[in-house]
Amino acid sequence: MGLELYLDLLSQPCRSIYIFARSNNIPFEFKHVELMKASVIGKTSAIVSGLARQPGTGQHRTEEFRKVNILMKVPALKDGSFTLAESIAILLYLARKFKTPDHWYPSDLQKRARVDEYLSWQHVNIRGKGSKLFLTKVLLPLLTGQPLPPEKLESVTEELNIVLNQFEEKFLQDKPFIAGSEVSLADLVALVELMQPVGAGYDLFEERPKLAEWRRQVEEAVGKQLFQEAHEGILNAKSLTADKIAPELLEHFKHQLLKQAS
Repeated sequence: MGLELYLDLLSQPCRSIYIFARSNNIPFEFKHVELMKASVIGKTSAIVSGLARQPGTGQHRTEEFRKVNILMKVPALKDGSFTLAESIAILLYLARKFKTPDHWYPSDLQKRARVDEYLSWQHVNIRGKGSKLFLTKVLLPLLTGQPLPPEKLESVTEELNIVLNQFEEKFLQDKPFIAGSEVSLADLVALVELMQPVGAGYDLFEERPKLAEWRRQVEEAVGKQLFQEAHEGILNAKSLTADKIAPELLEHFKHQLLKQAS
């Protein structure tokens, strides 16, 4: 049995893995896990954490998926009898097993350290703040039926802009890419995360020319058409309506969103 990747492209980490595998011609079977469907998920923090977490309990695919990832989260990998969770671990496994070009995860000690540094920093910064803006601007009004208070949007936007400044000043600086002159896993993960607030209608690249040029170069490196294909769903997120979410999940999502957005 060949490589299987369990993904939902509404999830940032899933999109990173999908783009990396496709860009490097890694053969895999795409196992689509639909985070919005009650037939796949029960209790879940998927939406709350930026559409990136877990299928849940009590549904027809649970036991099948539990054999792949006992934590019941996506992304997940199955390679024969070997299974693996966590997006960064999966990306590194794919890079090593399929001997992808060195620039993705450089053999040079210091370049690799730059990639590791960003991947260690990004979880609560770029991902955390980008996901918070997405859930606040798109999902909170949808699930509560109430307009978003302007001061709330201003607050979460400012939080995101603080980490964007840090990203430009600390990680990007005056280089084309995070690790130097070539694209790496750090760039791919970073850009995919930044597309989450773009999907919410916040064009964070508009007034940041350095960031916009970096985005252009990353998209060119992985393939612009592939990048757009992977982001088609999230870029249409503003058209999401409550009837597209399983009814039994709405109250759970609403409670979790209100708690995290407070």
